[in-house]
This record gives sequence, structure tokens and C-alpha cells, in this order.
Amino acid sequence: MKIVFHGANASTFHPGFAELLNARHELVLLPDHLDSDADREEYANADVIIGIKFDGTFPAPQNLKLYQVPGAGYDGITVPALPADADFCNCFGHEVAIAEYAMAALLSRHVPLADADNRMRKGDWKYWAGGPSGMRTELGNTVIGILGYGHIGKEITKRAKAFGMNVHVANRSCPKDQSQIDAYHAIDDFRDMLPNVDVVVNTLPLAESTTGLVDEKAFANMKPTAVFMNVGRGGVVDEDALFKALKDGAIEHAFIDTWYQYPSGQDAVTYPSRLAFHELSNITMTPHMSGWTHGTINRRKKTMAENINLISQGQTPTNRIAR
Repeated sequence: MKIVFHGANASTFHPGFAELLNARHELVLLPDHLDSDADREEYANADVIIGIKFDGTFPAPQNLKLYQVPGAGYDGITVPALPADADFCNCFGHEVAIAEYAMAALLSRHVPLADADNRMRKGDWKYWAGGPSGMRTELGNTVIGILGYGHIGKEITKRAKAFGMNVHVANRSCPKDQSQIDAYHAIDDFRDMLPNVDVVVNTLPLAESTTGLVDEKAFANMKPTAVFMNVGRGGVVDEDALFKALKDGAIEHAFIDTWYQYPSGQDAVTYPSRLAFHELSNITMTPHMSGWTHGTINRRKKTMAENINLISQGQTPTNRIAR
């Protein structure tokens, strides 16, 4: 089969991919922009496309058996434009990395290692045990509220419980196993959860039902001391409402990893929003990095290669997305 890795993101998974396949296939690397006739022909003749963007402007794949997203989110795919008889799948494997990011971010507010180190280099012993000025708070004394209880939500919950945190969850369906959860809310009632938690973490994907879900009313329901984190999708959180909540001090801090504007190329200088989040002091901004680790890449490569092995044997691939 001809397997096309479309774009810079997909090409990250190419090294070592052939060794995971049960048969020899032709692997083709294509750029994000299919400007040449040769690239467009390769794309149109693909049996498998690994990529994150597809719409009606791309060449119509004539023999496509599988469109494989090398990640969980597929909001860059115009699903109705895909060939009707091709399988459409995503993959996960990022949840461990994102959970570690979430805990590192939250711990940074309770264990100020960087500030302590900076002060020690100047002879300042502010955090010395025994003195009243440097006493810290503890993460275990806080309550976390998680929007979404899928792969990411469950991994964050495991680590939160390990630190002694109480965990509240808002989810579309009631989890069968609630042994790690202290309170459950239906997603339609998620605002009822917000006044009762110290930390709010969005892990929800972007869909019609989640777009703008965390809005001005939601931020108004949070504690003034609340910390908000977005490791789901930027569009789940209303851009103007988030900026206003931070600028007005309606919440204390935000850790934002998923955004509203992304670079058009590898070297493009791009602010992540049309609003001046970068001028606010009560936000920590990261470039959609929370799930991007060697472990994530390796886990996703195995899942995608196995899907190709399955379809080459006439079997059904895993993580099929209903259409």
C-alpha cells in the first residue's frame, strides 16, 4: 500500500515506522502545502493518509482505505469530504504526558523551586524552614474540577488522588467506576461544580456541543482564587471571556496550552490570540506542548502501525470515528 505522511506533524511519526509494519509498504512524506503536481498525485493515489488537515481543497484520494489522524483531535478534518468507504481513525497515547504537565503546572504554584533558587543565588533565604515569611501551601489541600473524563481526565485524576486532592468531574456520561471521584456532575450542569473547586481543568475536545462552553458565566461561577487550565482545545473556552476574567482578576491564574491562533509555518512569529494575553501577569502560556513527548510519539506510532497491519489483513482498525 502507499502510505502518505501529510505535513510536518505527521512526518514526525515516520522514523522507525516501517519497522512496525508486518509487510513492506511504500512510505511517502509530503509537505503541508501540496503545491506541485507530483505531490498532489501522490496524495490522490494514497491507500492510507496520516494527517491532521483535510477538506474539499485537497486532491480526492481515489483508493483511500484509511485516513489516520496521528492524535486525538480531528477538528482540522472536514469529515463529510472524506471518501465514504474509507475508515477514519484517531489515536491517543498523550494522556500520560498531559497529566504530568498538569501536575507540574499546579505544583509550581505550591513549590516555588525557581524563585527559591533565584533568591538563594542572591543570599536571600526567604523559604528557610522556621521563618514565617516563606511558608508554602500544599497541593493536596486543594480541590480539582475536571471537565471531561476521557483518557486525559482519568490520568489527571490518578495523579491528583496520589497528591491527596479531592476530585470533582463533569462529564457527558456518568463514569461506571467512580472510586477515584469525590463528586460527579453532568456536563450540562458543570457550572454547579465550579464554586466548589480550587482548580478547573478543561480536557474536552472541540465539537459543536463544546464550542464556547466555558464562557463568561462559567468564569463568574469560579472562586476569585481559582486556577484555570486548558489542555483540551482552545475553542472550548470563550476567548473574550477568558481574557476578561484574567484582566479583571475574576480568577487568580490560568495555565493555557491550547489556543486560538497557530503559526502558519515552523518559523512564523505568531501570538496565540488576537487578544493581548502575553501582556497579562496572571497567566502561564505554553505552545500546545503538554502531550508532546517521546512516549506519546512511540505509543501513537504503534497504534497507527497496528491499524495499517489490520486493514492490510482485511480486519477492522481500532479507534474508528463514527460518521
